[in-house]
Amino acid sequence: MIPADLSRAVVRAVRRAVEDGELAGTVPARVVVERTRPGGVGDYASPVAFQVAKGAGAAPAHVARVLAGRLAAEPGIENVEVTGAGFLNFTLATRSAAALVRDVRARGTRYGYAPDGELRARVVGDAVARIRRSQAAAPDAAPTTAGNRTAPVARRDGDVVAGYGADAAAWAMLGVPARETPSFTAGLLVQDESSELFRVRYAHARARALHRNAADLGYRSEPGDVDAPALLAALAEYPLVLEAAAHHRAPERLVRHLVTVADALLDFQYDVLPRGDEKPSAAHRARLALAEAAGTVLAGGLALLGLDAPDFL
Repeated sequence: MIPADLSRAVVRAVRRAVEDGELAGTVPARVVVERTRPGGVGDYASPVAFQVAKGAGAAPAHVARVLAGRLAAEPGIENVEVTGAGFLNFTLATRSAAALVRDVRARGTRYGYAPDGELRARVVGDAVARIRRSQAAAPDAAPTTAGNRTAPVARRDGDVVAGYGADAAAWAMLGVPARETPSFTAGLLVQDESSELFRVRYAHARARALHRNAADLGYRSEPGDVDAPALLAALAEYPLVLEAAAHHRAPERLVRHLVTVADALLDFQYDVLPRGDEKPSAAHRARLALAEAAGTVLAGGLALLGLDAPDFL
């Protein structure tokens, strides 16, 4: 189970509890699930019981216990614990590196997308998209590129794009919350690892280069066990980041996470290919598969931001 699956599992548990009469009130369309803070219990936590309790006429602790009982048997959840006044805390079953990489390979750049079968999410999303387009079409509407985060620089949009390039300007605008003014500095033009946009694109290009280099050495990738906790954690978190970025209309969350993935991949890249007289082994094939999966996530994330992911840089 990945974090985004956990969020959907909690929604299902609430729905079943309401349908069975254990709880009253409205089933939330989305449940917030976040990494447990330092000192907390388990891997992830959710305040959903407080959200449901408002309409259920019950104490959050009671709601949490009802949901914990239903979620304890959910595949992929190792343990559910109620803490405080009603917080749900989850420990997920360990997911192998091979399973994660296979998931990314199977979904490609659509890894992290919400399942197409969720009718309500699709209908609501379509309606929201149409509403936003209606406002973008209004003659007096504020600029809508990257939400409304271009508004502070609307009068000089042309100068910004001309001075920094469309992608670098977009990265600057997308990388800060809507309430903050984007910063356009000479750093956007730097083509080295001091630039976050460069690092993200460079990491993708490195993943593609590793694939080509392995082919030259006569071997291909194959998912397997890999000791790369930072990179594996970043890939596993990606679906939850997409969900949160969409819900909060906060593309800066995706920007920040792509930097995290890129930095983890750039640290990991040196262990992928055989060194010296080493022969390609199962370990090398597994590391290559993980690097390729990271490159796929970077390409998909950049595409969602409207930016290119070059194979050569």
